Amino acid sequence: MATGINTAPTTLTAAAPGKLNLFLHLIGRRADGYHLLQSVFVLLDVWDTLRFSLRADGTIHRQSDLPGVCEDDDLVVRAARLLKREAHKAATPGAYGVDIFVNKRLPMGA
Repeated sequence: MATGINTAPTTLTAAAPGKLNLFLHLIGRRADGYHLLQSVFVLLDVWDTLRFSLRADGTIHRQSDLPGVCEDDDLVVRAARLLKREAHKAATPGAYGVDIFVNKRLPMGA
């Protein structure tokens, strides 16, 4: 991992394992409209790789091209933006952002 002056890591790489749903049942609906689910799944020995590199300008961008998935709809990007927003509620807002690189090995939507 690359490090900055304060020795904090500036790059993080993580595996996002695939899963196989053995079954998925809708068992109800919550008051907020979301469905209650019952599911059993197994993790696979195949995964996508996510790499996050710190940016100093505060923006969050996906750097990988994923055909059919615009950046604003990408769940990884949406989660990073939500994490940044929620983290700022608990601390002084910072100017950091992140570049997100996605190495897809799993089929889209499979």
